[in-house]
Amino acid sequence: MRIVLPDKVKFLIEKLNQYGYEAYAVGGCVRDSLLMQKPKDWDITTSALPAQIKKVFPHTVDTGIAHGTVTVLLGREGFEVTTYRIDGEYEDARHPKDVFFTSNLYEDLKRRDFTINAMAYNDSGGLVDAFDGIGDLRKGVIRCVGDAEERFSEDALRMLRAVRFAAQLGFGIDKRTAEAIKKRSRTIQLVSAERICAELVKLLISNHPEQLLKAYETGLTSVFLPEFDDMMQTKQNHPHHCLTVGMHTVETIRHVPPQKTLRLAALFHDIAKPKCRTTDENGIHHFRGHPLKGEEMTGQIMRRLKFDNDTIRHVCKLVRYHDDNPPLSAGSIRRALNRAGQDAYPALFALKRADILSQSTFERESKLAYVDEYEKIYHDIIQKKECFTVQDLAVNGSDLIAAGMRQGKEIGETLGKLLELVLEDPAQNTKENLLEHVIK
Repeated sequence: MRIVLPDKVKFLIEKLNQYGYEAYAVGGCVRDSLLMQKPKDWDITTSALPAQIKKVFPHTVDTGIAHGTVTVLLGREGFEVTTYRIDGEYEDARHPKDVFFTSNLYEDLKRRDFTINAMAYNDSGGLVDAFDGIGDLRKGVIRCVGDAEERFSEDALRMLRAVRFAAQLGFGIDKRTAEAIKKRSRTIQLVSAERICAELVKLLISNHPEQLLKAYETGLTSVFLPEFDDMMQTKQNHPHHCLTVGMHTVETIRHVPPQKTLRLAALFHDIAKPKCRTTDENGIHHFRGHPLKGEEMTGQIMRRLKFDNDTIRHVCKLVRYHDDNPPLSAGSIRRALNRAGQDAYPALFALKRADILSQSTFERESKLAYVDEYEKIYHDIIQKKECFTVQDLAVNGSDLIAAGMRQGKEIGETLGKLLELVLEDPAQNTKENLLEHVIK
């Protein structure tokens, strides 16, 4: 089985071979090549020790030399070249206490996480596949190398990585591997929030974000996202719904484009429903106030998972306004724009449509038609550059002071009143008109 190696990768391997060392492309780049996908990067494994790698190549960076990794610079590109190694005992479910270099490729491959990531290749030796990674690729299965519990005891994040690879590749998870995840799921708490966050985002923006259900079934979300478990267990007895909050959420994620902020907003848009649910005299469930409570909970959860502030702000805004349905008039929608801010659009429309498509079919067509008209009016407002914020007013605080108004809170109050005037009638937004209203 032949893989077409990039010229620079071939050069690295052949150069190491010339000096008497073995060298192979290894891991994800081999897996992706066999799947006819373009690898994001190419990693090299070699029998050469770090000091020997540095002697072979004139331009290197010691990126992880204690663990055998040297980055070789070829022009503006960097390639990680790592010595074959054996990991010592793991003490924190993440890092080996010691790393031992070896000249045996098999020993290096058997410490890796999954069979599909434990293959190596070079042109002279062809594919090295000691654990039937190619067979698992053909079957569409994520399977641990060797004993699954041992692999997960070495690095607990591998459990979530198994789910993430299943989501990215559209694969299933091997039965024994899934059982080992269930057995050791609580140990995911030993993994840093930053690493969990990175894997969760990759899972959500994949082609199969519904694999989040596998994280739920194996007990992983109960540790790092227990709020999702609450949603999975919360029924919605209401004409507009036919699924639990959790299953509705998964369907909503599937229906928005694979963009980070949108998929996160879809995940969190109904996060507060379990806490806000009430039941009326007819047994119908209601979730009043869940968008506002959801904004609060989303911020708390995302900070716990160490998301950056900008992402938190955008996602919280979409959660808060996903259920804001203004009357279909230009004035009402200018007010909606003022409430949410233009940066919530047009993502808000995508979220609204996904939310509707994940509900029951009750009034679905009319709900979708409403969003279409909402979006049409929105685009008309933007195209005409109509005012919907204080910053867009034709006058500012300095203009009001120049017109004789004293500095103080009255300035802000007056600008607010002028904005109300302009939100209702954009034609009023001229300096002459607004100052005339102030004088009156």
